[in-house]
Amino acid sequence: MRTNKDTPISLPPAIAAYFAADSRDADRVAWCFTETAIVIDERREYHGRAAIARWKAEATARYHYTSEPLTVDVSGGEATVNARVTGDFPGSPVELRYRFSLEDERIAKLEITS
Repeated sequence: MRTNKDTPISLPPAIAAYFAADSRDADRVAWCFTETAIVIDERREYHGRAAIARWKAEATARYHYTSEPLTVDVSGGEATVNARVTGDFPGSPVELRYRFSLEDERIAKLEITS
């Protein structure tokens, strides 16, 4: 389902919290994850909340951007979100795929790909 002014998408709570904090608060982003979560972004892996907070703080400092979820596909504890990311980076805007694995109402794994 595509989102627009008339048909917003419904994200699982942890994922909605992730996108709400995404470009604004690295610590709030990290709290969306389990203690032992893994993030894979730009071919690098980040393990645990502390590493995830550093990853997000560095990404936010390097690029000023916003992300807008466009579609979501949820199946069991897995969710794939396609989002438009717009900012001051080459090729902006881009559509990225966020693959989330959820565990106990938190994100256990996130892989971001183009």
